[in-house]
Amino acid sequence: MTADKQYPKPGDLIEIQQGCYEHWALYMGDGNVIHVITGEEEIPSLSASSETRLIRKAQVKKELLKDVAGSDDWHVNNKYDCLQTPLPVEEIIQRAEQWIGSIVPYDVIGSNPEGFVRKLRYGGQVSD
Repeated sequence: MTADKQYPKPGDLIEIQQGCYEHWALYMGDGNVIHVITGEEEIPSLSASSETRLIRKAQVKKELLKDVAGSDDWHVNNKYDCLQTPLPVEEIIQRAEQWIGSIVPYDVIGSNPEGFVRKLRYGGQVSD
């Protein structure tokens, strides 16, 4: 971690710049994050036909931030704090831990990594 990065605190939202898109995670402490990833090789589609992959499945994982970000830039981005008060940190972490290993629906617009971690931090739907 470079000196110019804000060190995350448990419950913080982490935005990771991966090429032309952002990936989101929730900082759990001790260098770990929870995030949602698609693994199409391992996780089958939710749709009836493999040709219509409008909604896919994704897995909730707890991994080291350094492994998730790799060489990509990341920063703490609690941008929704001005719209909604975050839940207490203990509750955020407890809610997040309950999801580890779960398979969840995934789609780019509705059920995506940013939406997932926002719900953990704020307890409900938050939108721009």
